Amino acid sequence: MFVDHVKIYVKGGDGGDGMVAFRREKYIAYGGPAGGDGGKGADVVFIVDEGLRTLMDFRYQRHFKAPRGEHGGSKNMHGKNAVDVVVKVPPGTIVTDAEDGRIIADLVEHGQKAVIAKGGRGGRGNSRFATPQNPAPELSEKGEPGVDREINLELKVLADAGLVGFPSVGKSTLLSVVSSAKPKIADYHFTTLVPNLGMVETDDHRGFVLADLPGLIEGAHEGVGLGHQFLRHIERTRVIIHVIDMSGLEGRDPYEDFLTINEELEQYNLRLTERPQIIVANKMDMPEAEEKLKIFKEKLNDDNALIFPVSALTRKGLDELLHAVMDLLEITAEFPMHEIEEEDKETSVLYKHEAEAPDFEISRDDDGAFVLKGYTIERLFVMTDFNFDQSVRKFSRQLRGMGVDDALRERGAKDGDTVRLLDFEFEFMD
Repeated sequence: MFVDHVKIYVKGGDGGDGMVAFRREKYIAYGGPAGGDGGKGADVVFIVDEGLRTLMDFRYQRHFKAPRGEHGGSKNMHGKNAVDVVVKVPPGTIVTDAEDGRIIADLVEHGQKAVIAKGGRGGRGNSRFATPQNPAPELSEKGEPGVDREINLELKVLADAGLVGFPSVGKSTLLSVVSSAKPKIADYHFTTLVPNLGMVETDDHRGFVLADLPGLIEGAHEGVGLGHQFLRHIERTRVIIHVIDMSGLEGRDPYEDFLTINEELEQYNLRLTERPQIIVANKMDMPEAEEKLKIFKEKLNDDNALIFPVSALTRKGLDELLHAVMDLLEITAEFPMHEIEEEDKETSVLYKHEAEAPDFEISRDDDGAFVLKGYTIERLFVMTDFNFDQSVRKFSRQLRGMGVDDALRERGAKDGDTVRLLDFEFEFMD
């Protein structure tokens, strides 16, 4: 089975908790703070493996949770950092956020890596909070939670050139005779159910990767037929090879077929019209093919069109076709999948700027309680150890410094009103 689209859940590891501890040594009456920091949580890292061809493995494992860092220990011993979780994906995988569709990474080259879910940093032990005013703090941090998200994985096959056309025009036969690929070939529509890749080598020892995509029909961009599931794979190709049945055995007009397929490509993605296109007039061994090709050229009326009459069955004209494809590939640059900033092209896998989110937001529940939300304030809350009074006072100072108290007053909060943060409730005190 060929799987090219799947939704999974990933979570980075939580950081280890910092520790509150003090030196306990003989003859030292008042040992100072000695609580160590927690270790960093593991990242979920995707890496490209050129040996993979589909996303089939993700059908059976859809949750990837990285381990948390070790907790800090006494005697200033820091917790161990967790080992990253490495997930292998096939080349051509695009990772997007399932919630907002934002592109996280576009993974195309063997060995390319991208951190998909970052692990949280370790919490600081009480040694970090010692000051001249408070030399023995009973204060530490819990580990930062790792990033968790649902993501979509979409595979777009990596091929230099792609075969497009109506069903049964001979695309699979063409691929089978110019490469060592063994696609299923039969005399009925939609024989090809999945994209097939083949390595093509010309007689002058140049090579390229050729993809045979399932046949398109009218309305494919709207989901009609099978081809719409695989239109995405044509986006990565640099040259489109448009195969047309010149025999007329299917009772269709070759020129109308040509217009219909190009319309489907344009409707799916306007940028596909920028790619150079080679027209392959196939099945030229049939009796009426020559006459139909002549009529096709008259209707097309384009002297610059690259038209190659071939017969995949008899292999006539294939060498000239392959040389033309290779020549075109050598002068055709890759088409960018996504618009990115120039300075980020080589090093970054992020493609869209994220606006900075506010530290907190205030809303009201049906019962009149004030609800605090926001990544920053929730992160501070979960990293606070409420078992120690000093930690509670520190959290209160942080909220005041962020302007939470003033914002609640502006929203009409009064003494005794309920304030909710995550699953916890507080009483507002003015």
